[in-house]
Amino acid sequence: MALRINFNAEATVTHTALLRNERAMNKSLLRISTGNRILSAADDAAGLFIADQLSVVAAALDQGNRNIQTGISALQIAETNVGQIFEKLQTIYTKAQSAANDINDPNARSALQRDIQNLVDAIQKIGTDTEYNGIKLLDGTFSDKVIHYGARANQTITVGIDSVKANDLGANMIIGGGPLTNAVSASAQAGSTVTNGYIASTGAVQTGTAWRWDTGDQALVAGIGVSDGLSFAVDAKTIADNINSASALQNLGITARASNTSTAAAQWTDIQTNAGQSATINFFVGSDNTADITITVGANSVLTLSDLVTQINSKASQNGVNITAKIDQGRLVLTTEGETIGLEITAASAQSYGTFTINMSQFLGLSSATTNVTAAATSTGSATATGSAIQVGELVVMGPDSFNYNFTGIATTSEGLGVAASGNSSFKNLYSIDVTTNENAELALDIVKTAIQKADKIRTQIGSVINNLQAIWDGQKASYDNTKEAENVIRNTDFAAEMSTFVTMQIRMQSGVAMLAQANALPQLVLQLLR
Repeated sequence: MALRINFNAEATVTHTALLRNERAMNKSLLRISTGNRILSAADDAAGLFIADQLSVVAAALDQGNRNIQTGISALQIAETNVGQIFEKLQTIYTKAQSAANDINDPNARSALQRDIQNLVDAIQKIGTDTEYNGIKLLDGTFSDKVIHYGARANQTITVGIDSVKANDLGANMIIGGGPLTNAVSASAQAGSTVTNGYIASTGAVQTGTAWRWDTGDQALVAGIGVSDGLSFAVDAKTIADNINSASALQNLGITARASNTSTAAAQWTDIQTNAGQSATINFFVGSDNTADITITVGANSVLTLSDLVTQINSKASQNGVNITAKIDQGRLVLTTEGETIGLEITAASAQSYGTFTINMSQFLGLSSATTNVTAAATSTGSATATGSAIQVGELVVMGPDSFNYNFTGIATTSEGLGVAASGNSSFKNLYSIDVTTNENAELALDIVKTAIQKADKIRTQIGSVINNLQAIWDGQKASYDNTKEAENVIRNTDFAAEMSTFVTMQIRMQSGVAMLAQANALPQLVLQLLR
């Protein structure tokens, strides 16, 4: 064994080990006291970088969720107020429905009109004043608003709310000018037959008129064909049914209704025949040219208005025809669900039985109160005359958004459907509602119904966006939790493992100090040799 006193190698090596153990023990002590595994970049450079990136993502996810909560708060305010507008629209609808009842006198309808106007003003105020933090929500300016929900750029959702102000709620409409009538009289002199019948090829009533469905005519709404079932006459009910059944138009929210009520232009005068006179009265309902109801007046007969109404209703029921007849102040009233009403009257007078005249204005609401079918027989010859008339129903088409139409050949402002041959729908808002007449009240129902659909659509869109944002919030909250956990694994101290390391280092320190004392004592052995 070599003994030296100028350099104690064992003590130096033991001291170095003691310093390493002290450094390790101090680092373990700091990790336990701070809870951080990574105390500086030197501890784990790669781990620190990853943990910091995860920390940024977690903070951004947390802020994104706060952005979502802000957006949800604003949208909840909007949805609640649109719900209030819906309730007021529903009240307006029922009041308009009440006003459509002819039992109401003018004073009652005026009171309903005032109530409706107050509700419309309330809707306007809600639409104008609803806001979040100074941002208007329901006046149409809240559009293309971006909610940044994600941790990265362009992780956004764009939201917008259409205006629900009273002047922006209503219906885009095509309103037919009907019911519209056409008629051709007939006058046959002795020895002649004049036929201007409903189905006669030579009849002027079906030549060049807008009520006739001919090859080349158009029936398009928003570019969708709605002419199925039209065969001879233009029929508002058929077109309305086609509109309501077309899925493409349903997707656009476009609907239609038709109506047709004819009040005779002239007071009823009983039709009386002598021994040589007779009459045939044909009614056509719908688009085809087949008579649905035929009423005959034989020789020496009298047809009263009561008899006529009874026969029409009875034969309509027997034949399954959708037409009803009634008497109103001495006039004939015919009503269908929008189907076209055609009339053909043939009057015949035998030789020497004189002139036989029937006024078609007793049957339909013709523009002229004297549209006669006259068979003027004399002692030299008989006479037969056939006249015809038609009344096309009123068509109303409505939708929440603007749409175009093309009724070329079947509509003019005075014939057929009673509108321009083609064009765009016109918008009628809540301020245009007038329930002081039955006709206007019925139109008000159409306007409010479409307004309700639009308000409901907006409300459901808001609800869908809220649900979408809530789903994003839930997903991001899970991502935030997992990201923080991933950061925690890298950055933070595992106390169980670290306490084990600390105890190990503490024992090493204690043993190191003891061994350093022993190493420092080794050079003292030299003194034994010097004694």
